[in-house]
Amino acid sequence: MDVIPVIDLMGGEVVHARRGERDAYRPIESKLVFGSGPLTIVGALMELAPFRRLYVADIDAIRGGRGHDAAVMAIAAAHPDVEIWADRGETDVETLAERRADGETSVIGTESFEDARTLAQALKASGGVLSLDHDAAGPVGPDGAHDDPSLWPRRVIVMTLARVGAGEGPDMGRLADVVGKAGGRAVYAAGGVRGLEDLEALRQIGVAGALVASALHDGRLTPEAIRDLLRA
Repeated sequence: MDVIPVIDLMGGEVVHARRGERDAYRPIESKLVFGSGPLTIVGALMELAPFRRLYVADIDAIRGGRGHDAAVMAIAAAHPDVEIWADRGETDVETLAERRADGETSVIGTESFEDARTLAQALKASGGVLSLDHDAAGPVGPDGAHDDPSLWPRRVIVMTLARVGAGEGPDMGRLADVVGKAGGRAVYAAGGVRGLEDLEALRQIGVAGALVASALHDGRLTPEAIRDLLRA
């Protein structure tokens, strides 16, 4: 069971994401370390356990503003053995291909696309991870992306924005449905993980890993529990 820490970058700081309400995001307050600087937060997370991956959501870039490429590059330089999954909301195939050539793993979110054809082109160019995005009303983005597993790459995130930071638990029904369609692809849960019991439940339905933030920063997931999961 893979555990993937998440940081959300906005205004040069790591912010606390909650329910996808991006206008309400505020600098994170973590029990792990004082401050909200990206390198400070990532350093504290990496001291918890030997995480293999880190998810970075560049909120400013996703919203069409100036992104945090310099911060992502600094994190990569400080933690060269960690695979960074970077979500910038990018759709341009040339840019995505360049990032792939530079060794970056891009997250391709359905919320950024209007049609499945353009989404498929972005996935091919990036070789990245697909995020099947959902808000409180349901799936976001092209219908084909959610209903046609032939479009999916080998790694797929089920992102339930309404549960991010809300402490309500993962959307188990939706995750089970995607796992059933995935045909052996690795499915990752994002949104709602409260602690060890949720992670164990996810593993039982075949989820390969989970994106986690709040439960790491407030201590609900201990270093010992995380290491046990990563070894399992």
